[in-house]
Amino acid sequence: MLDLLTAQSATESANILTLIYVILLSFVLSTILAYVYQLTFRGLSYSRNFVQSVILISIIAAMVIQSVGDSLARGIGIMAAMAIIRFRTNFKDPRDTLFLFAGLANGISCGAYAFGVALVGTFGFSIAAIVLHYSPLGPNAYFDGMLRFNMAAASDDRSAMERILTKYCRVFSLITLREVEQGNRIDYAYHVKLRRGLFHHDLLNELGKLTSVQGIHVLMQEATVDL
Repeated sequence: MLDLLTAQSATESANILTLIYVILLSFVLSTILAYVYQLTFRGLSYSRNFVQSVILISIIAAMVIQSVGDSLARGIGIMAAMAIIRFRTNFKDPRDTLFLFAGLANGISCGAYAFGVALVGTFGFSIAAIVLHYSPLGPNAYFDGMLRFNMAAASDDRSAMERILTKYCRVFSLITLREVEQGNRIDYAYHVKLRRGLFHHDLLNELGKLTSVQGIHVLMQEATVDL
């Protein structure tokens, strides 16, 4: 069936069954991309909306390619219409952009009846993403969340604070260090990975006992929660 459909061109009179097949295949392949993204995601801001966007943009791309067909006039018209839309979403991780482009390329391939390209490209991209994730090139330290607090600049509690972090965290890494309140206080932000059997609320209670520590916030990573 793939061979027969691949031999077709994107004409204006595409069969309705072929159109359904195009949309379904783009949906299935982009869903695979979304699952791979979820499997290999490491960060503190997982977004279900982004995962759904990877799937939906593939279907949109397939629809656009089917609408254009072999008509140059249609292509120019659609390009002019799409130019009106302004995409102002900023992606902090370049990897997110790559997955969005992968979904877009999948939809374009399906819409152009290049099903072999769509299949091989999707599975090739997915396998490469998984291999890189578990290879030495992948992330070498996973953190449970981000801890933020501020402390008086002239405080003697710094050594006690570091002892508490060492007690409760297997790994902690300083992300930002900045002055607040005109230099009277120092704001700290750490990536933390808790020791097994210890909980973040115990860490917060210990830090709260230090008189100079204020504004304690913790942002824990949950794979199923939107932040």
